[in-house]
Amino acid sequence: MYAIISDSGRQYKVEEGQELDVDFRQVEPDDELTFDRVLAVSDDDGLKLGKPVVDGAQVTAKVVGPNRGEKIYVQKLRRRKNSRRRTGHRQWYTKVRILKIAAG
Repeated sequence: MYAIISDSGRQYKVEEGQELDVDFRQVEPDDELTFDRVLAVSDDDGLKLGKPVVDGAQVTAKVVGPNRGEKIYVQKLRRRKNSRRRTGHRQWYTKVRILKIAAG
């Protein structure tokens, strides 16, 4: 059983027990999150597609904790001016574990 959810402009294909990184939220570990924008659900009955969302379907996830992504380096160069700048950035994410997929 899997579901396709939409969160913060991104789409994720999730299964029960899977861990994934979503955009950072100010939540405590062991809290539960509910994703209401379920675009598709596949179960024993087949695939249910939403227009745009499946009515009554939701995905419940448990917050594992905050997480940081890989470091991304940004380099700026102005040619012939001896001007160079190199900065780095690490994005914050919230790691969640999918507990339950309710088809609705």
